[in-house]
Amino acid sequence: MKTNKVSVLIFFIFLLIFNVNGQIIKEGTRQIHLDFHTSGLIKNIGEDFSKAQFQEALKIGNVNSINLFAKGHHGYSYYNTKVGTRHPHLKFDLLKEQIEACHELGITTQIYFTVGWSQKDADEHPEWILKNKNGTTDKLETLKKLGPNDKLPNFTWRLLAPSNGYDELILKQVEEICKNYQIDGFWFDILQAYPNYSDSNKALMKKDGVDLNNDKQVLDYSMNQMKSFMERCNKLIHSYKPNIPIYYNGITNIKRTNNLRYNLFDFNTKQDLEDLPTTWDGYDIFPFRSKFFAADGKQIVAMSGKFHSAWGEFGGFKHKDALLYEAASMVAFGANVNIGDQLHPSGKMDLETYRNIGHAFDYVEKIEEYGVGGKHISNVGYYYPFNVRSGEGIARMLLENQINFNVINRMEDWSDLETIIIPSATQLNNKIVSKLNTFLDRGGKLLIMGKSVLKNNNNLWFDIGAKYIGQPKYDIDYTVINQKIKGNDLVESPFLNYNAALRFQVEDAEILASIKEPYFSRTPSSFSSHQNTPYKLVDSEHSAIFRKGNIIYIAHNLDVMYFSSGARIHRDLFKEVLDIFHKNPLIKVDLQSSGRINLLHQPEKSRYVLHLLYATPIQRGRAQVIEDLVPIYDTDVQINLNRNIKKVFTVPGNKKLKVKKFNGKTFVRVPKFKAHVALVIEY
Repeated sequence: MKTNKVSVLIFFIFLLIFNVNGQIIKEGTRQIHLDFHTSGLIKNIGEDFSKAQFQEALKIGNVNSINLFAKGHHGYSYYNTKVGTRHPHLKFDLLKEQIEACHELGITTQIYFTVGWSQKDADEHPEWILKNKNGTTDKLETLKKLGPNDKLPNFTWRLLAPSNGYDELILKQVEEICKNYQIDGFWFDILQAYPNYSDSNKALMKKDGVDLNNDKQVLDYSMNQMKSFMERCNKLIHSYKPNIPIYYNGITNIKRTNNLRYNLFDFNTKQDLEDLPTTWDGYDIFPFRSKFFAADGKQIVAMSGKFHSAWGEFGGFKHKDALLYEAASMVAFGANVNIGDQLHPSGKMDLETYRNIGHAFDYVEKIEEYGVGGKHISNVGYYYPFNVRSGEGIARMLLENQINFNVINRMEDWSDLETIIIPSATQLNNKIVSKLNTFLDRGGKLLIMGKSVLKNNNNLWFDIGAKYIGQPKYDIDYTVINQKIKGNDLVESPFLNYNAALRFQVEDAEILASIKEPYFSRTPSSFSSHQNTPYKLVDSEHSAIFRKGNIIYIAHNLDVMYFSSGARIHRDLFKEVLDIFHKNPLIKVDLQSSGRINLLHQPEKSRYVLHLLYATPIQRGRAQVIEDLVPIYDTDVQINLNRNIKKVFTVPGNKKLKVKKFNGKTFVRVPKFKAHVALVIEY
């Protein structure tokens, strides 16, 4: 017991040091997000809560940080509140008991507070419900159609906007928590960036001179309301708790482009990346999101769940090996690890859940110092186009080819980059193009796809050695590579593109691939066979891929096609084209397409860390699952870091690898790994 008190004292001295220095307190590396959205129809809430049992679960799970519930989606609070409404069947201050139990173990406690979904507040204040331009919401329409005995669909909550009085209620309750509880952070949920046409908000907009028929003005107004709420909330919290982390969930979702266009995530002091890969976005959304936000220098927290499917699944279990892989992947991409759970209404923790989580967190503890907070390093960058299919298509082709990359939208310094990829849906502007031209002037290389090369007037952003002659004439076309593109897996016959290329007539560029067009587009009046029309034998007047100097242009939206159709031939083509002028990748790894790599730099420790991952997600019903963590043998790694490498060893295990040097490059071979291994490269 004496040892425990000493460790707790050291823990709080550590927090105090961070407060004195004026820095945001760092959260723990092994986190739990403990959901507690509990209906008012359920009685005896928290009746079986036991501090000892609660602590036992956290010890089994090897947890050092947790998000605890102050207020959930049903609108009830789980502490003694004079502002909100404590759950009608909770007889004690559950939050206080949980905080004290955690702090005894040296576990940091971030406070969960719902914003966008609050059933009780929506019932009592319908004027707070966000409405679309038609004056309704999808959820309201869903509810209207349900009979009294119909099953309510999952995630059916009405969305509230933090304005028009609802914001003041939230701020009063937040202040109450700050005054009365020893907390280590705030985690606000469900902030979604939509224009708000509720009657109360329209009245406010009219008063402030907003033209309700101008969609842009309404959106700007709604986004400024959200920014105002977050700014006031941050100021309030930090007036009581100067340096605790604050996060608003929903605004790091880069599929919602308003988050990006209005930089809503700037109000976060750290960036949590909520991904439930089993049933939401798959296993490849987190890696490039982590790279998008890494440039800010804020701590990154990666979030998944213990569930087979998604949040709120009582009795659902993801296998412990899948949790281990996910957790290792989070560390590999520089993030703290957060696994979601949901507390039973009784308040009793499920120990089997924490045995599974402990299996993953025990592994995280062995590797976390070699990943969390590391700087993403690469000489390949790509500019995220604010378009899901285009952006994720590029990311998948890079990840599946083990091409390490950085997302450069928020990177100020491009001096380490040798090659930049501009996806097909990128909307360039003068500022970005000026920076890209500076990059080209110093010898950088540019790979551009599709319509991103075109200005609004159909002039070109760059001199690509070709004249734009128009949109495609047909629904599909075929690519024919020439000898400049050589790949063992690429066919020399014409191969199908599911979307036809923009038409460019080459005038002053080297053609790398030509196009054959179909006899006609497939329509009800002109068709041949079951699917697409076959190609003419002669080449078209426009080309598929060509190069002028340090620019290669691909006329197809290769990224979108790969996202939509997943044809390996398109991924292989992308890699072969990139390899034409990107000759010196920092890292080359010999892995199959399910392998993932990431390179981190820890300059304060004079080392790089290369993370290798391998697992194959399989679609089973509505969920992607990871079942088979197979051993991977004899993985060859080429290192081209321009450093005097002193030693390479594996983590975990600390096994020193034999280093070979040839032509200025360094080579190592990893004899065997399963799921994950980190190569520590000391210089």
